[in-house]
Amino acid sequence: MTLTLPISKRGGLTLPPSLRRKLGLDGIDSPLVIVEERDGGLFLQAAAAVPVRDIPREKLARWIARDEAEMAAFVGKPKAKSKK
Repeated sequence: MTLTLPISKRGGLTLPPSLRRKLGLDGIDSPLVIVEERDGGLFLQAAAAVPVRDIPREKLARWIARDEAEMAAFVGKPKAKSKK
């Protein structure tokens, strides 16, 4: 599905009802959407806010370990040389 949607002066856009239903966003009091920039475009994905206290400690530990490993790999990369 390809849509052309207007963006307001404040940067807001309105998703049509059919798309909101398809993403499961209708019927939710405060729907959330994750927006990622990918290859020069935008990717929207339905999201849910979950209190941290409701996430099992084991899952949090796995997420933290993954994030720390990704950061270590990122920090360990050599910096690109600037062209002068």
